[in-house]
Amino acid sequence: MQEELRAFTEWVGGGRKLTQTGKLTLSDARALVALLETGDEIDPKIGDRVFRTKSSTELPGLNLIVEWAKAAGLVRVVKGRLLPVTKAAPLLKDSERLWEASFTALGKMSEALFPKTYWYTSLVGEEFTLIWPALLRRLYGGPVPVADLRELAWEIVSPYYEMRDLQSQRRMAGQDIDRLLAVLVRLGAVELTEETATLTPVAVNAVRRSLGEAAPGEPIYQIRVTLQESADPVIWRRLLVSPGITIDRLHDILVAAMGWEDRHLHLFTASGVLYGEASPEWDLDVLDEKKTSLPEVLAQVGATIEYEYDLGDSWRHDIVLEEILTAEEGVRYPVLVDGAGACPPEDVGGIGGYEYLRLVLADPEHDEHDEYVRWAGLESAQEFDPARFAFEAARRALASAG
Repeated sequence: MQEELRAFTEWVGGGRKLTQTGKLTLSDARALVALLETGDEIDPKIGDRVFRTKSSTELPGLNLIVEWAKAAGLVRVVKGRLLPVTKAAPLLKDSERLWEASFTALGKMSEALFPKTYWYTSLVGEEFTLIWPALLRRLYGGPVPVADLRELAWEIVSPYYEMRDLQSQRRMAGQDIDRLLAVLVRLGAVELTEETATLTPVAVNAVRRSLGEAAPGEPIYQIRVTLQESADPVIWRRLLVSPGITIDRLHDILVAAMGWEDRHLHLFTASGVLYGEASPEWDLDVLDEKKTSLPEVLAQVGATIEYEYDLGDSWRHDIVLEEILTAEEGVRYPVLVDGAGACPPEDVGGIGGYEYLRLVLADPEHDEHDEYVRWAGLESAQEFDPARFAFEAARRALASAG
């Protein structure tokens, strides 16, 4: 793909005139299809009928390269002309920088990757700003079954739409993910087998930087997260996290490690200052967690902040920076190290409600015993074990945390 981007940018040269709608002229498109070997067919013939190509946007292979060059900052449109970006010229001579610019650009290319037609609008394309970072984080954890990536995308898009043909929509969303993976293979970002997708080493490094994760030899934070007022057992988790992350990313990590479902609002408190999702609906003075790095609130060993999940049930957690270690070669962070205690059920009523739930489930003669068994989604009270920490399940959830 880098060679195609170079060749296209060189073809643009001093500039090319575009159509009134800002597209390549058909004569230029014909020349580029041959030059770049895009695989597009101009004026395709089906049976005895010829379907005339009316716009370069009808040529998906070529359109992908054109939009990729724009998104990577190699070319731009100015007053009806396609022009090279002068300051991007050094990229064309630096393969590593050109690759990273190409990889980063993918997140801004939903329309080119999933073009709309008169009969089909891609749900993956519509929600690509949510799907793309989630896929990268899932792939960053190591080899992933392709079926899991399709399922991840479906879980993201399906709540937003009323599906008239559920199976068909689900199948097409899966095909869109397959199409995206094929582009990543073409770029050299993913190695693909029939069943699994794996980031290449260069892509691992790029994703690591985009996520703010530590590289080998850089500092890594060991933190302990403890649910306040929990007892018998105390519910806690120990994690290794990169100090380069922002605390909105820390929220994602905490939800996965603890076992929360991420269905409620949350807040961080550090030195009396509140941090959370910036919103005009807040009655509180809340700083934007997306703009706050972890070292800004955990500056030194022994520092503590509070994390509150579900402002109704008010699950408060103490987070302490226990130690600053060194990131190891071959380890992808965050890492779940240890922990204890099951995560309480959502909406049980906070720590007091959780203690009451435990009391009722432990007493088969209690008037509310059967009701609470049903509420908790259990076949019997014996299934409930407050001391059980499902380490492997939490580790998998952490690996795919969005």
